[in-house]
Amino acid sequence: MSVVAIFGAGELGGALASKLGARARVREIRLIDPAAGVAAGKALDILQAGPIELSTVSLTAPADDAAALRAVADAAVIVLADQIGTPGKPPVEIQGEAGLTLLRRIRGANARAPIVCAGAQQAWLIAHAAAELGIAGTQIVGSAPHALASALRALIALELNGSAHDISLILAGTPPDGIIVPWHAASSQGSTLDTLLDAGTLRRLESKIRYLWPPGPYALAAAAARVVEALLEGSPRTFVGFVAGAGNAVAMPLRFDSLGRARVLDLPALSAMQRSTLDALLPR
Repeated sequence: MSVVAIFGAGELGGALASKLGARARVREIRLIDPAAGVAAGKALDILQAGPIELSTVSLTAPADDAAALRAVADAAVIVLADQIGTPGKPPVEIQGEAGLTLLRRIRGANARAPIVCAGAQQAWLIAHAAAELGIAGTQIVGSAPHALASALRALIALELNGSAHDISLILAGTPPDGIIVPWHAASSQGSTLDTLLDAGTLRRLESKIRYLWPPGPYALAAAAARVVEALLEGSPRTFVGFVAGAGNAVAMPLRFDSLGRARVLDLPALSAMQRSTLDALLPR
C-alpha cells in the first residue's frame, strides 16, 4: 500500500481522491493545491464519507508549498489534475508553461515516481515534459484516452445490446478528430467487431468519437484511478493512454509493470492511411 500525491484539488482532483479512497488500494492520498484551505476542507469531506464507503485510506492536504514538496518526496505515484478555481471561475487543469514549472519542482523533490496526467487538456504538457525536462516516456503518461475508450465501449454495447465489459478495443492517435480505431482487432465475446457490426454502423460510431471528448471529471477520475493502481501493482490489462509524441502527446495502447513503468504495445495491422497518420504523430 503506497502514497499517491495529487496536485490539484479541483473537481477532477477531488473526484480522483474520492475514487482512490473508496477503492482502498493505496495507503495515503495527499491532495495538494495552492488553495490549501479549500483542499483541506475537501479532504475532510472525503474522509468523513470514508466510514460509509468502508475506506480506511489516510487523506491529507499540505498547508503550504514547502509542505507540498515534502509531501511529494516519498510518493509512489504523482498525479496532475486540476487546481481549484478562483471565486466564480471553474477549476483549471494543470497544463502549459505553468505545468512545466510545477513538474520541474516535482522532479527536484522526487525523480523516481511515475507521473499521471489525469486531465484531457494535458497532451502538450506530456510531450514537452519529455522534450524539455528529459522525463522518460515510461515515466509520464496521460490517462484521459482510457476514459474515451470506456465511453466508446459503452456506445458499442448499446449497438450490440450487450455489456461494455465484454468489449475489448484499443485506440490510437490524437482526440477528438485524429483517433484511429482498429475495428478488426476489437472484439466482443470472441468475435471481432467488424464481423458483428456492418461498415455503416462502424462509420457512425467513429463519427461520434469527437463528441465524447473531452470526458467529464468523473470519467477522467475513474480512468486515472485505474492507471494509478496499475502503476502501483502492475497489471496484465491493456490501457489506452497519452505518451509523448512529436510536439504533442499521442494515445497508444499501454501496459504497466509493478515497477511503475509504462510499455507501449504494438498496434495491429493498420491501413496505409492510418499508419501514415500515426507515423506523423510519433517521435522519430
